[in-house]
Amino acid sequence: MHLHPLSVSFLVLVVAVAAEMCVAVTTPLHGFRGCAVREFSFVAQKPGCKGLRITTEACWGRCHTWEKPVLDPPYIHRHHRVCTYNRTRQMTARLPGCQPNVSPIYHYPMALHCHCAICSTQDAECETF
Repeated sequence: MHLHPLSVSFLVLVVAVAAEMCVAVTTPLHGFRGCAVREFSFVAQKPGCKGLRITTEACWGRCHTWEKPVLDPPYIHRHHRVCTYNRTRQMTARLPGCQPNVSPIYHYPMALHCHCAICSTQDAECETF
């Protein structure tokens, strides 16, 4: 049996994608290192309105990070990265039961793509110790 070179290339691509999907499905999340988009639910709240459960896409994962001591101030060399937004779409929800003088509009980001990067307070909560 003789296969056309394009058929072989397509078959290799299909097998590679299927293998990657199989690894992604069978890899336990506690062993995952990297940064990915994942479904996330939260309760949107603001004063004067009732809460609303929202399901969206958010960034989730663990990124390579390290610290090593050095002899000169500040006495430590750091490489800290967090899993954070690379591209987002701004979404809008309407909160229920708002008081007459309170806008029911609630804005939140939906992750389209995530990556490991230095934490930015523009779009994340960054904690330092």
